[in-house]
Amino acid sequence: MSTPAYPITLDVRGRRVLVVGAGPVAERRVRALLASGARVDVIAPRATEGVRHLAEDDAVTWHQRAFDPADLTAPARAWLVHTATGRDEVDQHVCESAAAEAIWSVRAGDSTRSAAWMPAVGAGRGDADGIQVAVTGGGDPRRSTALRDAILIAMETGELPVARHRHPAQAPVEMSIGPRRALDSAPSTEQSAGRVVLVGGGPGADDLITVRGRRLLTQADVVVTDRLGATGLLDQLPQRTKIIDVGKTPGHHPVPQWEINEILVREAKEGQLVVRLKGGDPFVLGRGGEEMLHCAAHGIPVDVVPGVTSAISVPAAAGIPVTQRGITASFVMASAHEGPEHVLAAARSAAPDATLVLLMGVSHLDETARGLMAAGRSPQTPVAIIESGWTERQRTTTTTLESAAADARAAGVRPPAVVVIGEVVGVREELLALEALPG
Repeated sequence: MSTPAYPITLDVRGRRVLVVGAGPVAERRVRALLASGARVDVIAPRATEGVRHLAEDDAVTWHQRAFDPADLTAPARAWLVHTATGRDEVDQHVCESAAAEAIWSVRAGDSTRSAAWMPAVGAGRGDADGIQVAVTGGGDPRRSTALRDAILIAMETGELPVARHRHPAQAPVEMSIGPRRALDSAPSTEQSAGRVVLVGGGPGADDLITVRGRRLLTQADVVVTDRLGATGLLDQLPQRTKIIDVGKTPGHHPVPQWEINEILVREAKEGQLVVRLKGGDPFVLGRGGEEMLHCAAHGIPVDVVPGVTSAISVPAAAGIPVTQRGITASFVMASAHEGPEHVLAAARSAAPDATLVLLMGVSHLDETARGLMAAGRSPQTPVAIIESGWTERQRTTTTTLESAAADARAAGVRPPAVVVIGEVVGVREELLALEALPG
């Protein structure tokens, strides 16, 4: 159109709307009008099964014949007309007849030839409940639909500010631990107050947090965070959000775990929705179980949103699958933070060819490697050390078990890092060789 359209929303509750045509497109229009409370008359010689069922249930009045201009005003004047017969001459006749009666008409398939047209419409869910999105794409339906879907996704993931104003002084919520509470269903403000959600932020990249975790992060009154996970998302939170940094670094714990537990309880008891944002998955060496039990012991409702664990995703970022057909069908994940004992115990209970994935293993890598070799692992077992996975600082050092500690020191490897021990490391080398091939 040469001039901008004038957007408007119609209240059709109890008003007569005429739909000419009863094919699949017309049926969608009929159902949308019924959902909006309209009184719908359908004019068409034939109808889809769905329209016939609606007529049989007296949800619509179906006149099984061709359109007549008198249908616009009898038995009562129509407030709006939709035409979707699929026949150009009929649709044009309906629109011209409606214009002569000063009745707005919508023509399916060619919005440029009717006085009004339907945008691509979608309804928000969850915290976006009550928000309707309507997009016009300059006469391009596919463009409108694609943009509508992108907006709905952004609302659902929390990228758009859709949360209602929160009232902390609400009645307490019945306690629920784990998946029993359907967080994907529209959480009310009553459900959101005075509870803690442990959210796995993933391995480092902001867009690897789950949809549910991203939405809850946006809704939170308080976010208790550390240095790992999707911390870049904190800059996008509303100004009202209180952020408490309890970041831990190797050898320096400014906020001990017992105090973190108390912070969660204290903030939740003030009626806040508290999100504990953790790197990776809360229950994979993340002490999420301790936090959950502490909150539950103090009567605080707790939910858990799993995250993408770095034990699998960081090797994947370096092109290393933890299992590979023909190499190994299993892997073992262990913490090497307190020395090689846990790693050696895990290796003893695993298959001889199992991949070993070590978290927090840089500091004790020398002891761990010597212990594994003493237990029977070949000194030539491939090793990969991936630092800061899924971030701009990601770096991979490949070596062997006997040289791992020395090579890590020489390369200046620093935590956070994931250590992968096993023949699957060779897949990365194969991948790099293939990517180097011309053409």
